[in-house]
Amino acid sequence: MYRLIFAGLSLLGSATATAADVCPTMRQQQFSADTATRIAAIACNEHHLWYRPFIDTSGRIASSTVWEGEASRLDDGATEAWRRVAIYWLESGLLRQMSGFAGASDCGYATAGGGYLTSSCRAFVIDNPWSAAFVSYVLKKANLPGFRASASHFDYIRDAFLHPDESAYQFLDPATATPATGDLLCYVRIQSRAYGYQGLKTAIDSGVSGLNTHCDVVVAANPGNDGKAYVIGGNVQQGVTMRLLPVNRSGLLWALPQRVGVDPECSPDTVASCNFNRQDWSVLLKLKSSAALARLAPAMQDKQSSPSAMPLSVPSTACCVNCVVGADPPVPRCPDPQSR
Repeated sequence: MYRLIFAGLSLLGSATATAADVCPTMRQQQFSADTATRIAAIACNEHHLWYRPFIDTSGRIASSTVWEGEASRLDDGATEAWRRVAIYWLESGLLRQMSGFAGASDCGYATAGGGYLTSSCRAFVIDNPWSAAFVSYVLKKANLPGFRASASHFDYIRDAFLHPDESAYQFLDPATATPATGDLLCYVRIQSRAYGYQGLKTAIDSGVSGLNTHCDVVVAANPGNDGKAYVIGGNVQQGVTMRLLPVNRSGLLWALPQRVGVDPECSPDTVASCNFNRQDWSVLLKLKSSAALARLAPAMQDKQSSPSAMPLSVPSTACCVNCVVGADPPVPRCPDPQSR
């Protein structure tokens, strides 16, 4: 009897411990009046679609179901993984900017769900990093004022540093600033050196025009005093993936795995390097207060994502010049203009 009671209490304790992830309930609040809540809810909803993959506090991949290039359907039962990534590009307003890259223009058709030109769009999704497109999608859908969508995280990181009065974010040191819902936690992705907070500031001050970076959306920090921050990023292990990062009693990121130099490659001989949370964490972009956000320029609807600017479906009269054999639905070949 005692063992049954103990087992029941253990299961209850386990359920309580795993209930700290706010996303299952947060995702229902995408139309909240609070900006930070909207941001977190939209990111949470996307994470749910990808079957909630995550990296635990030890930096290990604890769950992964589908990858970006797969035709496997997401949790809605309808959308293929690769097609969802194409939607991030389109609805963030960034697809037109990528028109010079092979397959980008075809994604305007593919996002409508048709079979025409899907293979080239799928190749575009696989070949081009989409983490900044994901963040831009989330923040634009949340109608965040003072945010300029970009295919490069560095652009809105730099905006926060160089134009603090115009940006929705404050440029802060992740070692001394407490993360909160709606923030962006970012690192530099250059293996040859580590920048850190001061190095990133110096680089921007010196006029660096671009830097490989990555940002995750903070969806919760220490909910229920569970000692964790929950952050979600796109193109993390080829999906929309959550990281769990420890925080201390003061709400600061605790013992954040920080790359300080050139680490040895992950291998069976260098297990300490096998930590997907060990990064060159360089800035916490702190979301401004509601009052401060209200003073910023309202979010603009990007014409690049409108149906008039980017075709969303193939018209019934469409024809092809370089036709795809076995296209589904079939597309008629265009008449030869020389025959007229």
